[in-house]
Amino acid sequence: MGFDYNHSKQVEESVRRVSAHTPSRMIRPEEVRVALSWKRSLVEHSLDPGLPGIEAVLEEPHLRRRRDQLGELYSIARAEMRDLYRQIAQSGHSVLLTDADGYVLDRLGDPGLTKQFERVGLLPGADWSESTVGTNGIGTCIAEKRSVTIHRNEHFLCRNMELSCTAAPICDPHGRMVAVLDVSSAQASCDREVPIHTIALVRTSARIIENLFFLNYYRNEIVLRFNETASSIDSPSAGMVAVDRDGRTLAFNKRARDLCAIRSADSVVNESVEERFGITANSLHKTALVQGDTPMRLRDIRSGMELIGTLRGPSIKASPNVKSKRVGDDPAGGECGEAGELSLDAMAHNADEQVRRIVRCARRVLDRDVPIVLCGETGTGKEVLARAIHNASTRHKRPFVAMNCAAIPESLIESELFGYRHGAFTGAKREGMRGKVLESSGGTLFLDEIGDMPSELQTRFLRVLEQKQITPLGSEEVVPVELNVISATHRNLQQLVEDGLFREDLYYRLNSIALELPALRERSDKDRVITAALTAESGGDQDVSIDEAAYQRLLDYRWPGNIRQLRHCLRTALALCDDGIIRVRDLPRVIVGEEDFISPAVSGGVSGRDSLETVEDAYGQINSPLEDAERDTLLRELRRHRWNITKTADKLNISRNTLYRKLKKYRIDTES
Repeated sequence: MGFDYNHSKQVEESVRRVSAHTPSRMIRPEEVRVALSWKRSLVEHSLDPGLPGIEAVLEEPHLRRRRDQLGELYSIARAEMRDLYRQIAQSGHSVLLTDADGYVLDRLGDPGLTKQFERVGLLPGADWSESTVGTNGIGTCIAEKRSVTIHRNEHFLCRNMELSCTAAPICDPHGRMVAVLDVSSAQASCDREVPIHTIALVRTSARIIENLFFLNYYRNEIVLRFNETASSIDSPSAGMVAVDRDGRTLAFNKRARDLCAIRSADSVVNESVEERFGITANSLHKTALVQGDTPMRLRDIRSGMELIGTLRGPSIKASPNVKSKRVGDDPAGGECGEAGELSLDAMAHNADEQVRRIVRCARRVLDRDVPIVLCGETGTGKEVLARAIHNASTRHKRPFVAMNCAAIPESLIESELFGYRHGAFTGAKREGMRGKVLESSGGTLFLDEIGDMPSELQTRFLRVLEQKQITPLGSEEVVPVELNVISATHRNLQQLVEDGLFREDLYYRLNSIALELPALRERSDKDRVITAALTAESGGDQDVSIDEAAYQRLLDYRWPGNIRQLRHCLRTALALCDDGIIRVRDLPRVIVGEEDFISPAVSGGVSGRDSLETVEDAYGQINSPLEDAERDTLLRELRRHRWNITKTADKLNISRNTLYRKLKKYRIDTES
């Protein structure tokens, strides 16, 4: 659409009225807000309604860099965009994701309408900020930091008057806007009334992205989720609070701030969770371990709000001192042979589409001197993928050397990485040490948790990458190395760069390609992973199996600790189960829920009447209050009726068979 004289005059008249604070014909709040945006476009940004609109877009390298700046949020948002588009498909709309500057990062829509959307500038790389194209859904959402709908002639530019856009902000855990989710139509009707369900879908999807990012960002901390009712705890409207190991709050999401009447996100950082909710740090950790997703009553002491909440414990980290030749606690793709024999083919076979895509990308950069960064939550299999990449390369006969940057004290990490000569420092070995870099020369150096590398060491390591040579501590001899690096992190490296905690030049030197492993809960092949993990943990024993009910619990659980947590769970269940069959009773409380949990100590044979005392199970958990009450009732009535089964059953109004089953359940020995 070209220049529209009437629209231009309407813009100027509305801006004049708003500037003069004179009454106007506009009565709806939406119209007032549009006029204020028009004023910003005309006065602050010096735009002309007759401008041609989007004329240039970012080139691919610059666009890719902006995507990378969002880190893990970008992957989370992309997945939710697909779900949102499935709900509005064939409606003539497109789903767009932009960064906080208004640059379109991605678009999903009907391929048949691609040219139409590109003609109006709704394409990746386009700048839709208010300062560039005036009033529009994306730009005005950013300017006002709230959800907006801008329909047809509410746009500032005449060129955009055929569009209808609904946009919602996406904020990080600290309330800072980092992206915008938008649904736009390039063939809008004249009626301004946008379907209510479309507006609700956009807002809900934005909240889902925020919540998933919050949980991912604080994956290694306890997260308290709560709402006004138990049924809404897992909804997008749930409040969430991240708490560190000392019981100090790290962040409240927007819903949590609303429920607790908190005005500023910064005002509650480092607050005592005990002073806020009356929960001590020790109790918080114990409850997270024992009860997990079991709902509990909460009270916000300061606002007086009564809430229902659940706890998500931190992801499980394997001890850096434990070594195993098995595919171990971290199998990517669930294939479970010897770690050195794991292949990319095995990982991709019948695997989730995202895993297959990762394998395809890895194959294309093999032997091309392209540094790889593996991203993903703790326990998703980053080291196993690194080994598989090494095994598929021409370097497979040379060493694969792994080092966890977070597991080695800062004072020792430099000597571990670069080695040292005899006498380099007090306590140094007489024979010196080669160091990980030199050990890996010609093979692959895998640096896990690269985001935890000390800043001073980052500078030296960058120099080694560029010069391909090292100087061990205590030596003046320069040693050439053939260095091939794969690094891994669960942290947002781009954010660390922005915070000054990670060198930008090292980031770009290491991050030629980033491969992000999906969380177990997001994988479509979860059933295959469970089966493969069981095979690995049972040593291939064909007589081991999982009954249908227990298998369904494993499928339904969200696995915050991912494949590592799955392996630990199955390992323990195999130790507890009878006849080689894992049943619901053999699974931990966090997976099966309070109602169906039976303490292994009870089901496995605490003899005599001592079984009526509170016992701890194999996970360090205690029996539920309901079980304790039932045992106490049985004991009291048995004693009252001198251990007469018939009289006790009559008194409890149950059959003798039912009473016997309960006695067996609690291992009460009436004969003794």
